Amino acid sequence: MTMYLCPLCQSPLQREAKMARCQHNHCFDYAKEGYLNLLPVNKKKSADPGDNKQMMQARRDFLNAGHYQVLAEQLSDICRRTLPQASQLLDIGCGEGYYTQYLSQAFPEGSQSYGLDISKSAIKFAARRAKQTQFCVASAYDLPFAANSFDLVCRIYAPSQASELARVIKPQGYLLTVSPGAEHLFQLKQQIYQQAEMHDESAASIDGFTLQHQQQLKHRLHLTQSQDISNLLEMTPFAWKLSPEQKAGIAQQPLTLDIAFNIELHQKS
Repeated sequence: MTMYLCPLCQSPLQREAKMARCQHNHCFDYAKEGYLNLLPVNKKKSADPGDNKQMMQARRDFLNAGHYQVLAEQLSDICRRTLPQASQLLDIGCGEGYYTQYLSQAFPEGSQSYGLDISKSAIKFAARRAKQTQFCVASAYDLPFAANSFDLVCRIYAPSQASELARVIKPQGYLLTVSPGAEHLFQLKQQIYQQAEMHDESAASIDGFTLQHQQQLKHRLHLTQSQDISNLLEMTPFAWKLSPEQKAGIAQQPLTLDIAFNIELHQKS
């Protein structure tokens, strides 16, 4: 288990039964679900950082219903074409592990997959879902991994730091990113804002990386179940914008809306 680094002293961690220990005797316990918590108290900005349990449950149920499966399949296809050989994968901001599971299955036998999120609630869900993946609670701005560890890092909506990504990705390795496309959830935004604006889908410039591929993925959803609409509202930033009464009002009527994703594949320079 030498890929993990101690978050306190950056020494390699070695697994000992139900814990991981570094040479300076810093110890971190494995949870019963199998994940490792590598977010020390002194590095937390709140008692329970990241998305809460309610948001995670909403996202899990919405994704399990297959509404974003088109994105998961497209990302898996890109991974298969980009790295057909056994590889090391990291999914940062992995949430409840829906995409992590898809991506890990896209690589051939012998590959290893890791998932990371700052939300403990999210990682608990993820560890139960994708049992062949190693998960940890940690910050994407302070990745607990050795330099040049991964052939591909996936970042779906998650904030991160370019220098940290460049540090953990192998020479000529890849960064696969997803951000909202111009028309993503636009019909829903029209119900919420007086003046709805489209997302900027221009290609990102990431220090240390060269853009190799960019594409727009668009799909139309027809949501007829109020619970699906409620889950969508809870898993997006709209959850903070709307009152419970407004959420209930939107969820009462069937909803047809566009989902759009900006997918980019960058290679480490």
